[in-house]
Amino acid sequence: MNFDRSDFSRIQLSLATALLMIGVGAALVWLSNQQLADATQSHVSANRQLNEFEGKLRQVRAEEDEIKKKSALFSSLQSRGIIGQEKRLDWVELIKDIKESRKLLDIEYEFAPQQTLEQAALPGFSFRSSAMRLHMKLLHEGDLLNFINDLRNQAKAYVRVRNCLINRIPRTETGTTEVALLDAICQLDWYTILPEGQKP
Repeated sequence: MNFDRSDFSRIQLSLATALLMIGVGAALVWLSNQQLADATQSHVSANRQLNEFEGKLRQVRAEEDEIKKKSALFSSLQSRGIIGQEKRLDWVELIKDIKESRKLLDIEYEFAPQQTLEQAALPGFSFRSSAMRLHMKLLHEGDLLNFINDLRNQAKAYVRVRNCLINRIPRTETGTTEVALLDAICQLDWYTILPEGQKP
């Protein structure tokens, strides 16, 4: 089938319409691609913001947990009497009570003057230490261990044993049943935490 000029004039309108439709279709494809790119960019941006918000939320929760732990620790230390001025009279009474309740033989002790530790790990507080020299006569090692354990659990301070020297006492003939078999000399540190502004 052959086309001549007269045939072209008949399809001219159809051809223009087809070209217009192709142009409109191309424009729609371009617009769709632009909208897809914008949507993809918005999705990426939203995911980034979501990740940032989730990261900040995790950080806030971690800080909240840390504050709760520190608050619980502070309350525990305060209820134990570790925070505040040292209470030597209470310490003396405690040693006396432990000696009587444990039926210990002989306890001699001496506290050195209180010292301020140079490096404080907690801003707003100063750490204080009082050294104690302890001399005990023992029936067995358990007497010393029980005494120190009672101190740690009940003292209004944090008690740390620096060192202990235990020697066996030579046995002698005696009429009493409770004879000291061991001699113990220990160095203990009693720590307290004093808030700034409070006088020791």
